[in-house]
Amino acid sequence: MSKLDWVRDLVRAEQQLEESDMVDFAVGFDDQRVLHGESISLLEKIKESFVDYASAFNQMKGVAIGNIKIYGIANTQADFMLFRNGVKLIFSVKKPGIICVRTSHGGFFPGTTATEVVSPTDEDLIEAQFGAFQELFWTHRKTRILDVENMVRFYLSRFIRESAR
Repeated sequence: MSKLDWVRDLVRAEQQLEESDMVDFAVGFDDQRVLHGESISLLEKIKESFVDYASAFNQMKGVAIGNIKIYGIANTQADFMLFRNGVKLIFSVKKPGIICVRTSHGGFFPGTTATEVVSPTDEDLIEAQFGAFQELFWTHRKTRILDVENMVRFYLSRFIRESAR
């Protein structure tokens, strides 16, 4: 979401007001649109960091076996997953303002049924909150996330430990 989108919305609202002689007091802040845009933006930032760190991990490891692969999830705007040794770490927008992080053990092998194992305890929620002046910030377990890089380091370290053979 552009930093000037809210100004553009104000201009449109004023133009509509001039054309229709009606007032819309809610103009300038559509919280659902903001939450949606910021959720996508955060996921893209997180994925970009994972791509960088996974690439470094794979290069330092030096062998193809046990490399981390990152896939986008079809029919979504920014959802993605890390995959290694049958373990998946999935990041997805559960709803605007809530990003779900879950780990899945097991997998699908040709000629068999899916053996996915996902439990609610393997699911973390990253939630958006609005501050005093409608500024948006992200939290995990009601604690403010100050640095996305720290969050990526935490999840990548845990994922590598869980997916080690």
